[in-house]
Amino acid sequence: MLITPINILALIFAYLIGSIPTSVWLGKFYHGIDIREHGSGNAGATNTFRIFGKKLGITVLIVDILKGWIAVKLFYVLYESGQNVDELFNLKIRLGICALLGHVFPIYVGFKGGKGVATLLGIILALNHEAALMSIAVFLIVFIISRYVSLSSIIAGLFFPVVVMVISKTSQPAMVVFALMISIAVIITHQKNIERLLGKKESRVNFFNKKTKEEVQVSQANKQ
Repeated sequence: MLITPINILALIFAYLIGSIPTSVWLGKFYHGIDIREHGSGNAGATNTFRIFGKKLGITVLIVDILKGWIAVKLFYVLYESGQNVDELFNLKIRLGICALLGHVFPIYVGFKGGKGVATLLGIILALNHEAALMSIAVFLIVFIISRYVSLSSIIAGLFFPVVVMVISKTSQPAMVVFALMISIAVIITHQKNIERLLGKKESRVNFFNKKTKEEVQVSQANKQ
């Protein structure tokens, strides 16, 4: 990638978009609570559902997905078509990665964010929506059967490169590499979840079960 002022600014802007700590800000605004101090301690949609219920959970999920999608689509605002196709696609991936790093390490709240699954979904929707939708289907099937968000995310993440390479048969080498990186990243970020799954200690999720503020305190006391 050519190092130009517009490229650098675009990557920084993508990071800042990804850094928007949706669950942290909404939790503090509506409940006066930092979600990172409760439940799993994760600043993501799943913990938001668990602690604050479906209304805020759905809001966080949608906004976090949009962060990744918008970061990649930023490309179309800044760059014209007709340039080297592979290089431009690589730039889209870099924009997405910057947004993902922003979500995991948000500058606005001390660089402690979420695992980035929802933001990653927004990124792959913008890059390859067919593969993304197939992975979403896998996630939903596993979740309906198991009610484990972590297990569903892991299996969907492992399935994504298979879709990209075998079903979509993408001609973009960078997309294949990115898909493989996603699988590795999902496994790394879910190591504790994998340990709990193997030890049968992972919590199942009911997205429609809203907890009271008192229950939040209980979940903090029992935090794993």
